[in-house]
This record gives sequence, structure tokens and C-alpha cells, in this order.
Amino acid sequence: MDKKQIFMQKAKRIMISAGEASGDIYGAYLTRAIKDISPNVKFFGIGGQEMENAGVKIIHQSSLMAVVGLTEVIYKSRYILKALKEMKKILSVSPPDLLILIDYPGFNLNLAKSAHALRIPVFYYIPPQLWAWWKRRVNKLSSRVDQLAVILPFEKEFYQRYGIAVEYVGHPLLDMPLPAEDKREIRKKLGIDNKKRPVLGLLPGSRSEEIARHMPIMIDAAKIISRTYPDLQCVLPLASTVKEKMIRCYVENSDLDVTIETLDTKALLKICDMAFIASGTATLEAAITGTPMVIVYKVSPMSYFLGRLFVNVSNIGLVNLVADKTVVPELIQGNATAENLAEQGMSILKNSSVRTEIKKELTLVKAKLGDGGASIKTAYIAAEMMGLSRNE
Repeated sequence: MDKKQIFMQKAKRIMISAGEASGDIYGAYLTRAIKDISPNVKFFGIGGQEMENAGVKIIHQSSLMAVVGLTEVIYKSRYILKALKEMKKILSVSPPDLLILIDYPGFNLNLAKSAHALRIPVFYYIPPQLWAWWKRRVNKLSSRVDQLAVILPFEKEFYQRYGIAVEYVGHPLLDMPLPAEDKREIRKKLGIDNKKRPVLGLLPGSRSEEIARHMPIMIDAAKIISRTYPDLQCVLPLASTVKEKMIRCYVENSDLDVTIETLDTKALLKICDMAFIASGTATLEAAITGTPMVIVYKVSPMSYFLGRLFVNVSNIGLVNLVADKTVVPELIQGNATAENLAEQGMSILKNSSVRTEIKKELTLVKAKLGDGGASIKTAYIAAEMMGLSRNE
């Protein structure tokens, strides 16, 4: 038996719920890690293509449930409520041995309430960022969840203050291999043979609302930059949840050279001199590859207004939050204009000392994310919560 398969082979069932593109990826890695140590475990729930490829029976697609902001949920409420009702029914009729939740707090905390009432163990992997907003939800979390596994270094102390069982496992991004090719090889694969040609990454987000708000700004900013750098090359990694035609409509007739690719995001970031990135997980991928960036984020006016009432952190970008200071610029809401984005981008592209300093800070951010192994550490916790015993 493989040395990782240290738990007795008892048939167990796990319901897993991940409502975002990043959660789909993390859920897939966790599923494989649990199968490594206990192959007979069966998975079903909410996720996307990555989780399905890992062996999860998908009941509802996470791409149909992904929302951004506090008001955008209204447009998808009918499908979300249908999915919630169905998942609750499954919990009642055919209770799993464990419920694993990944991010997506509004939906998952509701699901946790039902599971807790049915005495089904609830494990929240990557819990909501309550340290940043709406701390009143902490009591709700503690009353519905049996165990947390957190991925940011400062989260463990926060949740411990509220008496919640929590383990810091490090960030799962470090479990994902870096591209083996060097910059020259990746450029050649993409047809970017001129090594002096500046490359700008465009990462508008993985949800339709994010793309609609960020792409026009990013494209217009890139057009401004192209006046100074006429040979500017733009690259855009296409998320698995995004159809290419959704992006093409913004790129067509822009007079920009934009390469849309399904290559691993880190591979594309590796060749970028700088990137425009919507606030989220992609900012940490850029930190791992050492790519200077400008963070941009816009939501609906109502979502922004409501968010301001609850958010109590000075930065929103994960890179800056992990660093505990501003290491890359953030342009939020009204400040997120093409002119401002181009200005910040140009200041990075033109100044090698600025790029060097940012790269230095990003190296420190990467170090704070842990030493890898988040998925297997989390898998051990899940196995123990299901009462599986080790073969020793």
C-alpha cells in the first residue's frame, strides 16, 4: 500500500460544496489528496470541471452560482435557492459522513446550518474572510462548523480568539506545480519571439460580472500604454469557467495584440513584465511567479456602499493583506479608471527599480504562504473527522 494511504479502507461519503472557480481547483486537489489516503471515499456536491475530473459527482455547477458583490446575487437567486434546497434534501435523506465547505459563505453557511442540525460533521476549508468584514458572522460560523482549515497565516489567531477549532495548513496554490518551461520556451509557444517586447497580463476575474466591469478598463488602459509601447503584447489566461467569446467581444477592434490562452495562469504570468489583475486568488499566483501587478476591482454601486459599511481592512488585495502593507497598487471602484490604471502600469514598466522592489516584496509574500502540502494536511483532518483510523 502506498505510504500515503494510511487510513483503513472504510467506505465513506463526502458532500463537498465549492461555489467559485478557485474553490473548484482547491476542491479538486483536496479530493485527490483524500483519495490518496483513503481511496474508497465517494464524493458528490457542488463544483466545476476540475472537481468532476478529480472524481466528484457534480450535482450543481459552481459556474452557475458564482456571483460578485452583495447585490449581484439577486440575479442568480432562483438557481442558487434551488440548489440549496436540493442539497439540504440530500443531507436529510442520505446523510454523508462529512460535509466539506470551500469559501462561498452565504450559501455554505446556510448548508452548514442544516448539516449541523442533522449532526453531520461540518469541515470548512478556506472559510469566509470574516476578519475583513462582517465579524458578526463569526458566532454563526462557530455554531455551525466543527473544524476550520485556514490558508492565510494570520487567520488562525483570529478564529482562535472566538474559540473555533482551527488549523493553519498553508495555501493550496503552493501544491500546484510551477511551469517547467522557462520564459523563452513559453514565449516561443505563444509566438512571442521578441524577448524585448513588453508583455502585459490581463486577468479580469473568473465571473461574468467581474469581466463586464474590468475588461473595458483594462483594454482602454492597455491602449493608452501602447502609445508609448507600440509593440505591447497582451496575454489573457482563460479561466475554466469562462467562455472565450465572453472575452473576444472586448478584444475585437481594440487594435491591441491580445493572446487568449488556456495555459496555466502561472505560465502566462511568468512571462509578463506586469499585469492588471482583479482582486482575488490570481494576485497570489502573481506573487508566486514574482510578477509585478496593479490590482483593480469594481462592483455595483450598491455593493460598494454596503461593503464600505462592513469592511474594516485598509487593503483588499490578498497580496497586500498577506504582506500587511501595500506592496502593489490597488485601484478600487471610482479610482478604477483606464487612465489611473495606465498611469500605475506605466510607472512599473518604465522603472526597473520599482519592478525590482515589487519582486522582492512578492518573494516575502510567497514565503508567508507556507511550505506547501495544504491539500494533504487538510485531507488528514477530513479523514480523522470521519473516524477513519490509521494503519500503523
